[in-house]
Amino acid sequence: MITIDKLREYGADVDDGLTRCMNREDFYIMLVGKALEDSKLTQLEQQLKEKNLDAAFETAHALKGMFTNLSLTPLATPIIEMTELLRSRTDTDYTNLLEEAKTQFEKLRAL
Repeated sequence: MITIDKLREYGADVDDGLTRCMNREDFYIMLVGKALEDSKLTQLEQQLKEKNLDAAFETAHALKGMFTNLSLTPLATPIIEMTELLRSRTDTDYTNLLEEAKTQFEKLRAL
């Protein structure tokens, strides 16, 4: 079960996340749980595989907003970098950033 302490150990900026959630721990943890149920990371992977950079940007931007608002820094960091590259429709190999995001997502899920 995800707890505030486990999120801190993971590297989340829990204090910032709680501030965004009116200091309601239950609400914050519920939102983190909802983020873990989201399938946009899989969707982003498929869009990158298909080289659909426009759709990939939209998906990455949505993920960036979700993970940043929850202050899930280790997960947000590679997504932020991908979003900025995709904003300019940079055709590059996103494998390392995507793998880092997937690894961080799985670490978070394991909490």
